[in-house]
Amino acid sequence: MSNSYEHLLPPSWKPQVTAWLAEDTPAFDYGGYVVGEVHREAYLFGKGKTSAVLAGSPFFTEVFTYVGCEVEWHVKEGEVFEPVKHVATVRGKARHLLLGERVALNILARCSGIATKSKRIKDLARSYGFNGIIAGTRKTTPGFRLVEKYGMLVGGIDPHRHDLSSMIMLKDNHVWSSGSITAAIQQARAVGGFSLLLDIEVGSEAEADEAIDAGADIIMLDNIEGDELVNVARGLKEKWKGQRKFLFETSGNITEANLQERAINEIDILSTSVVHQSVQHIDFSLKIQIPKSK
Repeated sequence: MSNSYEHLLPPSWKPQVTAWLAEDTPAFDYGGYVVGEVHREAYLFGKGKTSAVLAGSPFFTEVFTYVGCEVEWHVKEGEVFEPVKHVATVRGKARHLLLGERVALNILARCSGIATKSKRIKDLARSYGFNGIIAGTRKTTPGFRLVEKYGMLVGGIDPHRHDLSSMIMLKDNHVWSSGSITAAIQQARAVGGFSLLLDIEVGSEAEADEAIDAGADIIMLDNIEGDELVNVARGLKEKWKGQRKFLFETSGNITEANLQERAINEIDILSTSVVHQSVQHIDFSLKIQIPKSK
């Protein structure tokens, strides 16, 4: 049995297609009136100047299914392709092809961009010898999180928590509001139950030590870099060896330029928004083909 990333998607996402199309065509479709309902075939090309990961095909397909078209894929989801590549063929009435074109292309461009960047960061980290988890963040576009998290998965990294309910994460504002790291953890544990992991952000070795003592599952060493990162992680793992089980996460200000100094094996999780914020989209175009004269 072959697994498909599409099988991860909940059935509840499909009504979003209606909203996406309604945003793009809130009233009359004047261009559609011009081209009419003649049946046409359109080629989807992956363009740009570098190789890319295809991601977002279920969303692309659903947009065109909604407007009455059919999509045939020539590149598999998650596959790396070199431009210019004939990625898919879309068939349907001309006005329907154009009705879904921009919405479908925008989704595919962003999702593939995130997958491509995710793969690049993971490959770089592995080339530096890092064996831990590469993860994204919750700093996603409102209303588009499912697509962006999906892109991270296709790119081969961990999407991190999906929302406020899927993990307990306590940051500096939570700690300041509750009075201390220990108090914040105790209050969260009282209502979070046994099934949720607790991740807490700290800014120093002393704060990390307190978080471990209070029973945090994951300690995020936020904006701690260089030798300090190595020393804090190594020292506390040695101190608490055999007494507590926990993971160290590094996050904050991570780029391709400084990835090597952060991707160290004293750290278990490297989380970064560089894989989805301000990411370069992948260039795709959809070209309606002129029928060959008989």
